[in-house]
Amino acid sequence: MESTPPANAVASPSPRLLLIEDDPDTADLILETVQDYFGRGCCDHAPDAAAARAADIDGFDLVLSDMNLPDGTGLEVMDSLLERRPDLPIVFVTGENILGNAVAAVKKGAYDYVVKAGDYLFTIPVVVEKNLELWRIKQDNQRMARELAEMLGAVQQKNRQLEEAVARAETLAATDPLTGLANRRSLNKSLSQRFAETKRSGGDLAVLMMDLDGFKGLNDHAGHPAGDRMLVAAARAIEANCRHSDVAGRFGGDEFVVVLPSTGLDLARGVAERIREDFEASARGACREVGYPDSVSMSAGLATLRGSDSRSVEQLVAHADAALYAAKAAGKRRLEIYTREAA
Repeated sequence: MESTPPANAVASPSPRLLLIEDDPDTADLILETVQDYFGRGCCDHAPDAAAARAADIDGFDLVLSDMNLPDGTGLEVMDSLLERRPDLPIVFVTGENILGNAVAAVKKGAYDYVVKAGDYLFTIPVVVEKNLELWRIKQDNQRMARELAEMLGAVQQKNRQLEEAVARAETLAATDPLTGLANRRSLNKSLSQRFAETKRSGGDLAVLMMDLDGFKGLNDHAGHPAGDRMLVAAARAIEANCRHSDVAGRFGGDEFVVVLPSTGLDLARGVAERIREDFEASARGACREVGYPDSVSMSAGLATLRGSDSRSVEQLVAHADAALYAAKAAGKRRLEIYTREAA
């Protein structure tokens, strides 16, 4: 029997170790070695695989295990323990004749191995300390990785919140607060973009300008809340008849504009008439609700890029406005179309 190494106490707290060893003499030597080094009571002993599997492994910092046991192999025990506690450090203490199994165990998840040869008992406490420190480093790294992931998640969430806030601010800056349609600034920007795109593609672009007839009389009779409801009704009628690619906005007061990309005269005329009809159906009920004796209707002016030969977006809008003025002058509640011949 080999002599045990001298005691070499380390700073507390002592680690809690589990020794899995079926040979009583070897077990006594290893137990005496680690207890002299780490302190009495630091190591429990399991004489076989069954006892090892029955142990409360959450109470141990590291496992020292023989490779050959009477009721199983060290690899089988390791698999069982790691299934219950994946982060458990396991060090095999094995004979030279089965060193290959110990190397295979390290590849499968064991931390280290000690060969039962020479003064191997002196090596065990050092190997235990080294692998406990390795385990602590791994735990620290995992903790830092979790903290970094949480920090990254928090930063990403803040970025999403910021992006959402910016998007809301941009939407508010581009939206008429009463109707929810584009405001004049946003509308002018969209007009310029669609005009430039149409010029490049060689297609057509329609601009529809609308104004409410009798709106001032309603305001005077029933007050601004009733007028606001009428403006919202006009906006809903416009939205209901617009495509996703169209841009609808409130130009100011009771005046609205719809930009219809890739749209010729016939299609734009149909859109304009449907908007007028839908709005006037809503307006009749709204006027009755507030006891307004007259009616509120809609006049509209339409200009297309091809039909007006407009050289600029400002000119195209001016042509649509001229057509609206003509509709008002012709008795209101109607659609007029700008043509080069009528100019």
